Amino acid sequence: MAKKRTLDRRTTRHAGYTVSQRVRKRIEEVFGWMTTVGGMRKLKHRGGERVNWQFLFTAAAYNLVRMRTLMTPA
Repeated sequence: MAKKRTLDRRTTRHAGYTVSQRVRKRIEEVFGWMTTVGGMRKLKHRGGERVNWQFLFTAAAYNLVRMRTLMTPA
């Protein structure tokens, strides 16, 4: 029996879907980095305010790493 796909051609035929998938991959890479390298897998703080602080700090660190990569001459 053939496996039924969740998305059919009506969705995937549009150019916007392809763009959306590319953007989604870039966003998932950020969260993947934050989880593995940034220490967001196991939070060190409790409470919304402190967790928000840790998230913002990790996001800022990722931006610094990304800026270093972007500023390197090709």
